[in-house]
Amino acid sequence: MRPRGRVWARRAGALAWCLAVLTGCTAGGGEPRGGGAPAPGRTEPPPASRAAVTALPADGARDVPPEGPVRVTAAGGRLVSVRLADARGAEVAGTISEDGSTWMPDGLLPLGSALTLDAEAEDDRGRRAVRHSAFSTVPRARTFVAFFTPDDGSTVGVGMPVSLRFSRPIANRAAVERAIAVTADPPVEVAGHWFGNDRLDFRPQKYWAPGTRVVVALRLKGVQGAPGEFGTQAKEVRFTVGRAQVSTVDLDAHTLTVRAGEGGKVVRTLKVSGGDPNHTTYRGVLVVSEKHKVTRMNSQTVGLGDEYDIKDVPHAMRLTASGTFIHGNYWADPEVFGTANTSHGCIGLADSKGGTGQDTPAGWLFEHTIAGDVLEVKASAGEVVPPQNGLNGWNLPWDRWVAGSVLDRP
Repeated sequence: MRPRGRVWARRAGALAWCLAVLTGCTAGGGEPRGGGAPAPGRTEPPPASRAAVTALPADGARDVPPEGPVRVTAAGGRLVSVRLADARGAEVAGTISEDGSTWMPDGLLPLGSALTLDAEAEDDRGRRAVRHSAFSTVPRARTFVAFFTPDDGSTVGVGMPVSLRFSRPIANRAAVERAIAVTADPPVEVAGHWFGNDRLDFRPQKYWAPGTRVVVALRLKGVQGAPGEFGTQAKEVRFTVGRAQVSTVDLDAHTLTVRAGEGGKVVRTLKVSGGDPNHTTYRGVLVVSEKHKVTRMNSQTVGLGDEYDIKDVPHAMRLTASGTFIHGNYWADPEVFGTANTSHGCIGLADSKGGTGQDTPAGWLFEHTIAGDVLEVKASAGEVVPPQNGLNGWNLPWDRWVAGSVLDRP
């Protein structure tokens, strides 16, 4: 039997040897952990970038308005890339500043979209810093559209302007006007003019040349017209200017002289009757905006009480929004045409009932007139038509017309 003391001694020695081995696995010499050379096969992480990237809006933000604010900023370095995209991968365009310190979107954010932002910056030693965030934009907004004249694909007279009426009042007129382009072939300068906050017309300095092709580009989708209100249209409207027909109405002589072609050749002279002394006809340049073979005219609609209600006025062509027409007249004494002004402000020509005949003066003029044709009305009495009453902006001199734009002329 072995003595117990020796067994205990051997076990104590083994335990001391194990403790010595374990001690050797720690940092020796009293140095803290991590001191000295790294263990074989181990690499230290690279130094952190000095660049710091911050972003607005905050990660997880909701109902961010289309105008933001959205901004990425780099401190201690320069931005090298920024990507803002929706769930389908469609990117929102933006621009990094020349010094690389900021990035901002070029326009409004899409409505009702979940967006992700990934930005990367670099310090002066080429070390990168990144930022990732996600947010969503407000899902709903009121919208507006522009109702346009003339119609797409139409052929019009040389006096037809482009007239846009907006479904909501426009507060940011510069943004809206900038989003609309009117171009002509052959080229001619075209300028816009605002009539209030819901109508914008365009025209050249002089009447269009016959044969001109005009394109109206409406790039209103996403354009902010007023706080919380955005356009929805992205389309082009095209029309062609037909032959030239600019006629002269002399209410003192009671005549209408039809001139056609660029040289203004007289085609026909017709006898007319204008407004009486208590209801004078507007003077100035009046453009035909509508044509009706037969229409109803009721004095109550133009503020004249119960003076007339004619249910079948033939060959009627509108000249103002307030109710001035040039039309056929079958109820008056034929002798008044060419001799007296007897109407309530309209220009009348002899006609037959029903609006079917083309051989009457009114019928002939109706068949030889298109929307956009011009009547230059002269008289010794009567007011000049307000330019916003109908399509009659030609009554403003060019300098006053271009002054009605909110954009700087090129």
